Amino acid sequence: MKQLLRAVQFLEVRKAGSIPWPRIGKYAVKKNMSLEELRENFANAGSGFFLDEGLQRTARLMAGPGEFRPAPYAGIPSLLDAPVRPMTDETLEQLQLALIGMPMDLGVTNRNGARFGPRALRVIERIGPHNEVLNIAPVHELEVADIGDVPFRSRFHLDKCHEDIEVFIARLVASGVMPFSVGGDHSISHPILRAVGKDAPVGMIHIDAHADTGGIYDEERFHHGAPFRNAVLEGVLDPRRTIQIGIRGSATFSYEFSHLAGMTVVECREVAQMGLPALIEKCRAVVGDGPTYLSFDVDSLDPAYAPGTGTPEPAGLTPHEVLTLLRGLVGVNVVGGDVVEVSPALDPGENTARNAAQVLLEMISLAAFSPSLKGERRA
Repeated sequence: MKQLLRAVQFLEVRKAGSIPWPRIGKYAVKKNMSLEELRENFANAGSGFFLDEGLQRTARLMAGPGEFRPAPYAGIPSLLDAPVRPMTDETLEQLQLALIGMPMDLGVTNRNGARFGPRALRVIERIGPHNEVLNIAPVHELEVADIGDVPFRSRFHLDKCHEDIEVFIARLVASGVMPFSVGGDHSISHPILRAVGKDAPVGMIHIDAHADTGGIYDEERFHHGAPFRNAVLEGVLDPRRTIQIGIRGSATFSYEFSHLAGMTVVECREVAQMGLPALIEKCRAVVGDGPTYLSFDVDSLDPAYAPGTGTPEPAGLTPHEVLTLLRGLVGVNVVGGDVVEVSPALDPGENTARNAAQVLLEMISLAAFSPSLKGERRA
């Protein structure tokens, strides 16, 4: 209930027009201090000292003893620098969110390498921990942990890998822990949805260059171009509460299923025409108040920003557009999400992995405002 109240208050402030986003400019501390006042307050202040109570709280959550913050290039790499914890009953009882690696790309139809995606995101440094727009440091304000990779029984059998994913995620869902997964190819979304939507179909906000509602391909039904057709046909994904954003490319003609099933499809060329505020409201209208899954394929971004992926499509979204869209979804009833299709061997400069990691941070930031969050945020 508190998460929902925070989200409502946040949205009301935005609608009022007084502060478009909760940024530094909203703080009530006196501005334009004199030189004497600045010297009095800050001459010998540490990096964790702030006059504003909100900033004090954020700094306190992020700092260790003596305002010490670990170097971003030191320590054991983990997703978003979250604590690393084993998948045990005790862990599941305590966690609110779980970050999971799914190093599997047996479902690709073009260039492979996404099996190394989780490792690539783990070594990306300096993503967060503070989300400056939503004013939250989710790894520090929620019970979040990197619980490792799904232990696949086989590196050769796609069907067994999907079974392993479903069992793994089902255990999290049964404990009330929201799963946020890093692929891997997009075929991982289908078994995740089978676990998340087991009791009732969920809605979805899907950002991608491709609708991934294709049919059987080279005698394989469960490839990375078909997870959402399969999820709809199995009754775990509600197509009328599903919106697909960023769709483009030569395969667009083949996504008849999306339209016939009742999905809302926003092609990439339409994003600029609609404008981001209208698109955000469209997303909210489509998913409503029901449980909603988030799925982000890094090929939704233009290859200039994300070349390291198996099926790049020119004329894509920008990171600014994706982040602005996600940040506008505060209060949506998020129940989990995934970030997929990062192929680090194709990623010069790590830009693809960095953008993907930032999206993962945005997803778990949204989870902090979700009515489905187990428990409360840290005080």
